[in-house]
Amino acid sequence: MFNEDDEAAKPRFRPVPWTALETPQDVELWIAEHDLALKEHVGKQETGYGVCFSLAEGGDIYMQTTEGAVILDVTPEADWVEPLLCAIAGCEPPKGRLWTLPEDKLVQLILGLNVLVATTTLVVGHNFGRRRSY
Repeated sequence: MFNEDDEAAKPRFRPVPWTALETPQDVELWIAEHDLALKEHVGKQETGYGVCFSLAEGGDIYMQTTEGAVILDVTPEADWVEPLLCAIAGCEPPKGRLWTLPEDKLVQLILGLNVLVATTTLVVGHNFGRRRSY
């Protein structure tokens, strides 16, 4: 028997197991596929959309791309990736949880995270750029 409450309880997007990417071309294809998925599944009125990388060793990194920048929201459980993010960004860690990288670092970022990711999930309604308490 169909129950509407069961349908409402299901998450809109489900985690997808990560498949290792070997080359920059693999990363560019992954980016294109996720851009297409976001365009197909996110409504024009929705905000805070992007991708959540769940790391195999713990924690999540929420990523949103904007014109000219890549915004990362790193959960406290994922603080251990900070040295990698500093190396990619070429800067010191930010004071908060939000990292802003130039858009030309996107391929390098995903290649760097490649062996650390367990799953990815499309997200909407994430508060990129707002102060949050964890």
